[in-house]
Amino acid sequence: MSSFLVLYGTGEGQTAKIAERITATISKRGHEASAIDVRDRPDSFTLEVYDAVVVGASIHVGKHQKEVHDFITDNRDILSEMPTAFFQVSLSSANEEKREEAAGYVESFLTETGWHPDRIGQFGGALRFSEYGFLKRLMMKRIAKDLLTEERAPNGDVEFTDWDAVDAFTADVSAFVEGRLGVAPDTPEDSRY
Repeated sequence: MSSFLVLYGTGEGQTAKIAERITATISKRGHEASAIDVRDRPDSFTLEVYDAVVVGASIHVGKHQKEVHDFITDNRDILSEMPTAFFQVSLSSANEEKREEAAGYVESFLTETGWHPDRIGQFGGALRFSEYGFLKRLMMKRIAKDLLTEERAPNGDVEFTDWDAVDAFTADVSAFVEGRLGVAPDTPEDSRY
């Protein structure tokens, strides 16, 4: 059994939701997993108590959360000594024509921080129209016009996350960590997802 940290930064809550799903899936494999918002780390927080780290961040106006960027930069040396993964949440990842743009955000982030995670995942985000004021709702409808269809009415909240892709990413990260650390999951093969 290994200990995983799933550290994330979130703007509107979808990255937190994905981090919780990753944590639950890792736990089902028999490992300890904790999801922590980068802004809510306890004073006693230390990376040394974890065997592996998964970091998640969302894109807003072309940038990841500053707190996530700073965390990676400040802890790059420790992270380089352990198994790590990074996942990005963005509307661009949900749009076939903009996936290259989403990949560019990841590449820029990794170049800026000097971090080289072992695994990378990119997932579509969500639009929380029920939480937006009039102007933001109007702006977000224009930004996401290519993604919004009749099935995805722009009046209610719309989720673009491919949960099967999140589960596959988590299984890949878990298997990589298990192989690198020489530990096996404590659960049968069919309950890994």
